[in-house]
Amino acid sequence: MTTALLIILIAAVAAVVALLAAQAGQRRRSQQLQDQFGPEYQRTLDRAGDRREAESDLAERAHRRRELDIVELEPAVRSRYLEEWRATQNRFVDDPEGTTREADRLVAQVMRDRGYPVDDFEAQAAVVSVDHPQVAENYRAAHAIWKANEDGGAGTDDLRQAFVHYRSLFAELLDTGHAGHREAR
Repeated sequence: MTTALLIILIAAVAAVVALLAAQAGQRRRSQQLQDQFGPEYQRTLDRAGDRREAESDLAERAHRRRELDIVELEPAVRSRYLEEWRATQNRFVDDPEGTTREADRLVAQVMRDRGYPVDDFEAQAAVVSVDHPQVAENYRAAHAIWKANEDGGAGTDDLRQAFVHYRSLFAELLDTGHAGHREAR
């Protein structure tokens, strides 16, 4: 075997190994993003239509989230918010429109106090999806119902569903876990 042929063979093997390593790295990155974002991964993939674009979007969200200083709420503040939530929830039967509006406001206020961006809803939902991927879609659905309500296009059952969605995110944001979720009910 000539030296030139040996060099070509080694280069070809190295190229195949590099290609396999790159594919394995991409699969690992995809799996990590799927694990991190849960159902939000598939939602983003469906919306983008392209895996590379979707994964780039999710990676950018994670990067933006790392730049934020998200803080825990003080116990007294957490308790005050739970009381506000209970009072709001108790008024739902008498005023579903107003309490859904109040639920949206409370969620936004908790997000602001924790350090999440709240100026643009889509940016807000994207960043929340990094920390709370299981409820991010619920948050979008609740907000859409809230907007429909503001335009006069949501019924009481829609508002009830929005309120349930807000409650799930509210409990997550307060970091109360299942006990807090029961408390928030």
